Order: sequence, then structure tokens, then C-alpha cells
Amino acid sequence: MKKHNFNPGPSILPQETIDGTIEAVKNFAGTGLSLLEVSHRSKEFEAVMNETVALFKELLGIPEGYAVLFVGGGASSQFFHVPYNLLEKKAAYLVTGTWAKKAYKEAKLFGTVEAVASSEDKNFTYIPKDYVIPADADYFHITTNNTIYGTELLKDIDSPVPLVADMSSDIFSRPVDVSKYGLIYGGAQKNFAPAGVTFVIVREDLLGKVSRPIPTMVDYRTHIKDNSLFNTPPVLPIYSGMLTLRWLKNLGGVPGMERINKAKADLLYKAIDDSKLFVGTVAKEDRSRMNVTFVMAPGFEGLEEEFMALTKTKGMVGLKGHRSVGGFRASLYNALPLESVQVLVDAMKEFEASH
Repeated sequence: MKKHNFNPGPSILPQETIDGTIEAVKNFAGTGLSLLEVSHRSKEFEAVMNETVALFKELLGIPEGYAVLFVGGGASSQFFHVPYNLLEKKAAYLVTGTWAKKAYKEAKLFGTVEAVASSEDKNFTYIPKDYVIPADADYFHITTNNTIYGTELLKDIDSPVPLVADMSSDIFSRPVDVSKYGLIYGGAQKNFAPAGVTFVIVREDLLGKVSRPIPTMVDYRTHIKDNSLFNTPPVLPIYSGMLTLRWLKNLGGVPGMERINKAKADLLYKAIDDSKLFVGTVAKEDRSRMNVTFVMAPGFEGLEEEFMALTKTKGMVGLKGHRSVGGFRASLYNALPLESVQVLVDAMKEFEASH
């Protein structure tokens, strides 16, 4: 039976990425060695690193003056890397979900941190508006997509101070004006590669301005100087990421991907809005294209397990909502085909017709 992978992360990858990675694990670039055992300083892997950086810059339109880095530790490690490198006097954070809250908490270890607004009062079901970004902040941190609760910032905001964004779960899903950001980071396991590598896009002129000593591995300048090869990087995820970016480029790049993502999200949200059995959980104007959260309508809560059982018979996996929200979460990351969303929508209509 064909599987329809709605997992929130680690999540679905393009089949081309999986197949190409398997081949490289067997024989990398004709070396007769596995990707798992090749030297990260070999000319063959250096070519992989260079192509992956070049594809990042091309697909996102990254201007001059920015570096693209690949490091370990996951996006959660960037919660302290960012303030270590950028926070001198004060930072500002927009708290829109669990991960934003964790980033805010971590930054407070390094100095004064202001939460300019939070949507925790309504269980993170909306994105705050009309907040004021303090002009004296060293940077303003946002989390563009809220994987657990299902909200997303779909437009680049204007900030009077350097803008820092965690784009773990929506990178490459829509065009981004990188020039509006001082730093963008994210984990790989949604739209880029298997877990294990973290990407960082940083404007180089922001670095070297804090007075604190920075440990070598935490200092972004270390990784810029050595092209992310100061120590052994996560070789396999970087290679897989390169294959994913090739796949994305062949689909029409980020603008082409956005059209596909919009079609997927529109299809599912229409089914939810037209239904009497299912209801969305977040403010409509803040709905995420990447993570669609919904629950049974009031009075029908007892049908949740029955619907989950139906989805499993049709090959769907990963639809259970996060424990803090309940219900269902359909993650529509780049590699998920429109066909899978249609299977889910058809199942919703079938279930409603029988109840």
C-alpha cells in the first residue's frame, strides 16, 4: 500500500533524495567508498559542500555579504548560538509557540531579553499584531512557522533592527527577501534533509561586535572561515540536502514550490471549512501552509479515534495532533505530493458522509 507521510518531522523527503543518498552510501561519487566513510576534506565532498551552498544562494536569492553555514546541533542549539554571537545589550523576541518560547528562554541567559508580544494567552492560535520592536535591540527574533499549533508568518516583516528568524519548518516553501534578515537558521528535517545538520544564513557584518569571549565552535566566524569544515560536518545530511535542492530547482525553484504548497493548503483548508464534522484550530488569517491543525467539531469529539483508524487503512501516517493541541495535524512539507492531500480530503468526506 502506498504511504502518505504527514509526519511533522522528521518528515517526508523527495524520492530522488532517498534514492540518490542510498547510491552514495554504497559508492560515493565513483570513489569506491561509502558516503558514510569518505573524508570530509576530500575533493569529492568539498564539491558537495560548494554545490549545496551555491544552491542555497541561488534558490533563496541570497545577496552578497551573507554566509551559508552547515553545522551540527539542531535548531535548538541555535537558540544559544544566536545570543552568544549577537546579544550585547538587549534582544527582542516574538513568542508565537513552543519553539519561540524556548528560544526566548535560552536568550535570557545572555542578557536583557524583551518579549514584545505573545499569543500564549490563546494557546498560540494566532500571531500577535501591532507590537512595537524596540529600536535599541541588538536583534529581533521570530519563528516563521509554528509546527505544533499551525500558524505561520507568510510575509517578510520590516524590522528597524537586525531580524533573526527560525525557519526550520518553512524554508524553501515560499520566496524570502533575505536582505530583510540578519540571520536565518533552521533544522533540516522538514524541507531540506534528514535530521543531523543545521543551516545558518548570516550577514557577516553583524559578527564580532559582542564583548564576551565566544567558544570556538559557537562562533559563526569559525565556520565561515573554514567553509563549514572546521570539524567533521554532518556529511550524509548535507549530501541529501544537496539532492533535495536539485529536486527543488527542477520543479521551478521556490516560486514553483510556493504554487504547489498553496494548492495543497487551499485544498485541505477548504475541506475543513466546508465540513460540519471537522474544524480548524487557529485564526484563519494566520493559518500555516506547512502544518494544518484541526479537530472534531463540538459534539463529535468521540469520533477522533475512529477517523484515525480510517486514515491508517488508507496508508496515511503522522496525522495525530501534538498532545498540547489534540486532534489532527497534517504536515504539508515540500516533498508531500498533492495526491496525498487529496487522499486525506477524500477520507474526511467519506467519514462525514457515514456519520
